[in-house]
Amino acid sequence: QVQLVESGGGLVQPGGSLNLSCTASGFTLGSYAIGWFRQAPGKEREEISCIDSTNGRTSFYRDSVKNRFTFSRDNVKNMMYLQMSSLRSEDTAVYYCARRQHSFCAVVTGDPGRMYDYWGHGTQVTISS
Repeated sequence: QVQLVESGGGLVQPGGSLNLSCTASGFTLGSYAIGWFRQAPGKEREEISCIDSTNGRTSFYRDSVKNRFTFSRDNVKNMMYLQMSSLRSEDTAVYYCARRQHSFCAVVTGDPGRMYDYWGHGTQVTISS
């Protein structure tokens, strides 16, 4: 069955870095766009990045993470990576990877989460001194 498993979360001091991974199984990764989401305590889930399937182009970065986060994928290894740097306390959240229903990313109105059909269970990222 389709599975997405995140790993790499933890506690990091402000200004530090952390690398998250997402392992995919049960489907052909190269056929789907993949997104990263996060949900902070008491806040709504937000999409932070999306990467196309075919050319690996990262199509979207949320403004708050631009120039700090880098999303990449390796379709051969069935892996996705989220490299995070210059971390801030407001980056504290549970981070999820999700499979988009299509091979491409696109900005949509309303909840972007409805464009994704499978989700990992998430990994906790805490930024604190």
